[in-house]
Amino acid sequence: MAHQNENANVGDASRPATSNKVWFITGASRGFGRVWTEAALKRGDKVAATARKLSSIADFKEKYGDKVLTLQLDVTRPDQVKTALEQAYAQFGRLDIVLNNAGYSLVGTIEEAKADEIRQLYETNILGAVSVIQAALPLLRKQGNGHILGVSSNLGHVTLPVIGYYCSSKWAFEAIHESLATEVKPFGIKVTIIEPGAYATEFGSQESLKFAEGLDFYADFKARFFDRLKGLERGDPNATPEAIFKVVDSENPPLRFFLGSHNLPWVRTAYAERLATWEEWEEVSSSAQGQAK
Repeated sequence: MAHQNENANVGDASRPATSNKVWFITGASRGFGRVWTEAALKRGDKVAATARKLSSIADFKEKYGDKVLTLQLDVTRPDQVKTALEQAYAQFGRLDIVLNNAGYSLVGTIEEAKADEIRQLYETNILGAVSVIQAALPLLRKQGNGHILGVSSNLGHVTLPVIGYYCSSKWAFEAIHESLATEVKPFGIKVTIIEPGAYATEFGSQESLKFAEGLDFYADFKARFFDRLKGLERGDPNATPEAIFKVVDSENPPLRFFLGSHNLPWVRTAYAERLATWEEWEEVSSSAQGQAK
């Protein structure tokens, strides 16, 4: 593999794909982050588990001892991100998987959300993820391998009203990771975007949601929207680890990976509609090309 490190104890690319791995996981206190941290430790992997509050992941240390390193981390603080990654690397000697999982949703229509609320959302969902990537890359490049997993959403392809800014953060997240995948491939580093559908995680809890101040004329629309969400079938997060393990153990993992059974039909329909519209307007679009110069 390209750019192999001569020290076999640090990032030995010859290790079998299914041998014990070292993970760095953000947002490990709840939701998918907690489920995947627990599952990785149970299968014998080692994990640097991070969360804003160290107390929220202290049970991992009590249960798994030296297999886990628990670190306090706010992804909106680049200095803290860099320190945490360096600590994890020093502790375990390598990082096989860097899993970007921290994020939350801003609830509010496009008109309702304030600029500061939107900015804070992007600070966590986009710039926080970028900070982790930028701090991890020198370490992964040094060892000559690694796998960056970014937890996005099926809402990185389609949108819903009322959480439009969250959707927009995932569209940006997708674009960043797609560009990243091409840029770091020569260094032996892989990238996969994990795109879950609706799951029964704590993502809908108050800790994972922030609400913009509402405007009266959207009240009925939002009430109907939330009523529809209540009837949405949600997957079991505890059914996901084996699928994630298949991705990280693969010699040729996908750039994008849908988690759940509802994503592909929805996205397939959305893209069919987009193609139909582009094709319907193709003649007009082409007429705007002008003459070659």
